[in-house]
Amino acid sequence: MKHLDLHTLGPIIALIALIILGALLNPAFLAPANITNVLARSAFIGMIAVGMTFVITAGGLDLSVGSMAAFLAGIAIIAMNTVLPYLGPNWGTILIGMAVALTGGLIAGYLNGALVTKARIEPFIVTLGTMGIFRSLVTWLADGGTLSLEYGLRTLYRPVYYGGIGWITWPIIAFAVVALLGEWMMRHSRFGRHVEAIGSNDRVARYSAIDVGRVRLMTYLLLGMLVGLAVVLYVPRLGSASGSTGVLWELEAIAAVIIGGTALKGGRGRVWGTVVGVLILSMIDNILNLADLVSPYLNGAIQGVIIVLAVVLQREKRTAEER
Repeated sequence: MKHLDLHTLGPIIALIALIILGALLNPAFLAPANITNVLARSAFIGMIAVGMTFVITAGGLDLSVGSMAAFLAGIAIIAMNTVLPYLGPNWGTILIGMAVALTGGLIAGYLNGALVTKARIEPFIVTLGTMGIFRSLVTWLADGGTLSLEYGLRTLYRPVYYGGIGWITWPIIAFAVVALLGEWMMRHSRFGRHVEAIGSNDRVARYSAIDVGRVRLMTYLLLGMLVGLAVVLYVPRLGSASGSTGVLWELEAIAAVIIGGTALKGGRGRVWGTVVGVLILSMIDNILNLADLVSPYLNGAIQGVIIVLAVVLQREKRTAEER
């Protein structure tokens, strides 16, 4: 029991330790402006990671979310720029772009899920392929450069990222709502129970009259929708998209899920743990940047090391339980 409690509380202890370390290394770490920056940075990856928690808990995987985000941002910008001459720079035009991003996310999620559940192709192979497709498409649409939102629209759209209630911006609020709903779904809904049952043993789940294919497809749809929502909130930050948008987002999302205690092989999902994992990753980046300890270009390497260590700890825990 003690081992289990330590494993469960580990991410929270690590988060508290990082907060203390950050405050000791740089007094600016706890400044409201920096906290807002860390939370806003966490919001995009966090919403995607909540969806990834359901996919991984059901025994799946999605490597395409970063490329998907870049593609959705690109088509949303193109849609808004296309209707601008007809509707003008107003919220109607922006709402069309938002609808394109959300609908595109659902379609992309369905594509991944259908290939996994109906064509019965391994999730790793499917999403590795669609990762390349989405990244190539946005690069082609931008002709190797950058897709930029028209200046008037960009100015009108900016408050969606920079505005909010006090110092709590809209991306932070959206992340909090998604996290709360995700935790409720995983813990208290039939869908969440089915997701965990499928991840534990899909054959037993089928014998229990659970529609395994449908539930797995729904996890990919949920993830696609949350990628679309993240894009809706991300586009006003820079007002542009390119082939480099969303690079390594899939690595960060998967790392957050694993750090939070969700089993990589499925069967046990912790949305609250994923939220803690996202905050841990964002704080590590922030502390390294504030303290100037290592180059920011090494952040991806650090995240890779964290993933490997988290998987090793999961394996040791599972071995100990089997003994």
